Amino acid sequence: MFQAQAQIKRILAEADVEINGSRPWDIHVFDQRLYPRVLGGGALGLGEAYMDGWCDAQALDQFFHRILLARLDKKIGLSWPLVTSRAKAFVMNLQSRSHSFENGTKHYDLGNDLFCAMLDKRLTYTCGYWKNANNLDEAQEAKLELVCRKIGLKKGDRILDIGCGWGNFLKLAAEKNQIEGVGITVSKEQVALGRELCKGLPIEIKMEDYRDMNWQFDHIVSLGMFEHVGVKNYRAYMAKVSRLLKDDGLFLLHTIGSNDSTIATDPWVAEYIFPNSMVPSIAQIGRSIEGIFVMEDWHNFGADYDKTLMAWFGNFDRNWPAIKANYPGYFYRMWKYYLLSCAGSSRARNIQLWQIVLSKKGVAGGYQSFR
Repeated sequence: MFQAQAQIKRILAEADVEINGSRPWDIHVFDQRLYPRVLGGGALGLGEAYMDGWCDAQALDQFFHRILLARLDKKIGLSWPLVTSRAKAFVMNLQSRSHSFENGTKHYDLGNDLFCAMLDKRLTYTCGYWKNANNLDEAQEAKLELVCRKIGLKKGDRILDIGCGWGNFLKLAAEKNQIEGVGITVSKEQVALGRELCKGLPIEIKMEDYRDMNWQFDHIVSLGMFEHVGVKNYRAYMAKVSRLLKDDGLFLLHTIGSNDSTIATDPWVAEYIFPNSMVPSIAQIGRSIEGIFVMEDWHNFGADYDKTLMAWFGNFDRNWPAIKANYPGYFYRMWKYYLLSCAGSSRARNIQLWQIVLSKKGVAGGYQSFR
């Protein structure tokens, strides 16, 4: 026990984090079993210990910012949960058609009350664009309008939104650009509320896997869904999108991005937040589009995810008393850990946010970038 504590203390010192210190980012330990649990279980051990109340920090986002900026996640070494998750991902296709609806059931179907309490007024569950925004509503509106400009929306266009959530993008595009749209999601709760929110507009929202889609569209967008596709399916995904896209259309891919290529996600995230997910790297996306698409534009505004996540947590924390009766006792600490650890990761530039514009044959005369 003491040896494990000394080792953790030595590692944390590299990020200027103290055990039971007085600064907002210092970690406070309430159960000495934390130390061997973290050394043996890595990210999963730390996350579960936090959920169990064994440790805390006044500013959890600042704690994660410091440890990830110092790359302390690399200093712990391979934990057994990380080894097993990578082995499982190597052997199995965790994002196959048979697994595709698990994220809907385990995450997006948690409850519309949760997401209404946390998100902006349009229910946009992806990174906002804060360039000229003063609050979350403005940042999300700016992001959706940016997508419209990037794909050159015009009246009468027929748009496919892969992973449409509650229909926020299609609703804005129909209201402001008079388009027709089809949105697909793996969440029955999103379908139910999304249809209600888009009532009266030429928008169809369906519960469907992208592999089962047909027809062709003028443009296609996918905002925050690619993280559920899996590297074993990237090439097939791009080929499918190409078949669904008209020859002169554009495909906009909005995805969290990783600085490193991997095949599995953080074990704690996989267990409690997004099962069967993984974040793509530049190299993995590059291989998936080669010979299928022309890359017209690659825009990174990953630092904006920090602001978005902190705004989400502020809303969640403020509105928690109104919805807490609908969730188990551990849920608040689990969700707080999820939002603030991701905020710290984004602040440390450990994760990115990319918007990539792709064409089938190249835009004649060149593509005009929008920022």
